[in-house]
Amino acid sequence: MTTVEPPAAAKAPEPATRPDALSLLGAAARRDPYAFYRTLRAEHPLLWDARLEAWLVSRYADVAPALAGSALAGPRRGPCCGPGTVRCAEEYTAPESAFALLREVCARTAYVLARRLAGRQEADLVEEFCRWLPTGTIAAATGLSYAAVTGRSGRAPARSRAGAPAAADLGRGRGGTGVALLAARCADQAVLTGRALASLLANLLAHPEQLELVRAVPALTGQAWEESLRRNPPVHVVLRRATRDLAISGGTVPAGAAVALLVGAANRDPDRFAEPDRFDLHRTTAGGLALGPVDCPVARVAELQAECAVHALLTAMPGLRAADAFDPAESGLLTRAPHRLLVRPS
Repeated sequence: MTTVEPPAAAKAPEPATRPDALSLLGAAARRDPYAFYRTLRAEHPLLWDARLEAWLVSRYADVAPALAGSALAGPRRGPCCGPGTVRCAEEYTAPESAFALLREVCARTAYVLARRLAGRQEADLVEEFCRWLPTGTIAAATGLSYAAVTGRSGRAPARSRAGAPAAADLGRGRGGTGVALLAARCADQAVLTGRALASLLANLLAHPEQLELVRAVPALTGQAWEESLRRNPPVHVVLRRATRDLAISGGTVPAGAAVALLVGAANRDPDRFAEPDRFDLHRTTAGGLALGPVDCPVARVAELQAECAVHALLTAMPGLRAADAFDPAESGLLTRAPHRLLVRPS
């Protein structure tokens, strides 16, 4: 990538010793993004990344309003529900009956997947559970095959403007088109939901005392989900472009410049969250940036799937624990999650 220097007038005031090697594409960020984020928040809250050719914004007080404001433009048709989404791309209200039926489908799918793994000495929850549950639920609810939903068949289903299977393909959905349309709207979010599920399970397995709390009080699963989305969001970097000169964090981003909003850094900002690196399902500070507005049906379905996933796994595997000496390392740049999650089911 060609190195591009921003206009001199647009440079943010920073220490004279600014290390030009700091880059989201550099070795330090790949090795430990959270340490990299700490350096940015403390020393370079607004930094021109010459390799990425974008401004890096890392503090919660800057990222949150930038996501919600109008000074940064994103793609015309992005995911229905993502960091900074103020409302769904298209207004849509799902009937409560659709959520109830989708929960039933998801619970059954989750339990079938969990039971398949219950007798194993060791299993990988990422490969054999988290990647299957969101898409498997959509496939079961819409009446489409798994291959058709994922586009791995010879004929991909017709797509609407929102990216979901067209209504003509949804007639076989159990309970009519209500639940099928709701499930179809979640199709584009299925991969991210699977990654978020992997992080949730990794966090609970790494904190057995909190896993036992969830086992004893299933209603706490929602709190664990929100905390996991804050601590380990599936989307770490949101790319936008400035529509006008933007004053931010003591500097100015010029109109037309690319901006990388570091959600993964903002969600661990100690100025917003006490002990931000700690996983605590009892955390009371709200405002984690993750899957968009809480009233979005896609975000609601993602939480529903998390609840079904945890319940099914704990029911099918009463002795579930992490495999000995296993480290669920995250991977990814714009999106991050554990690529493996080895467990002892029994």
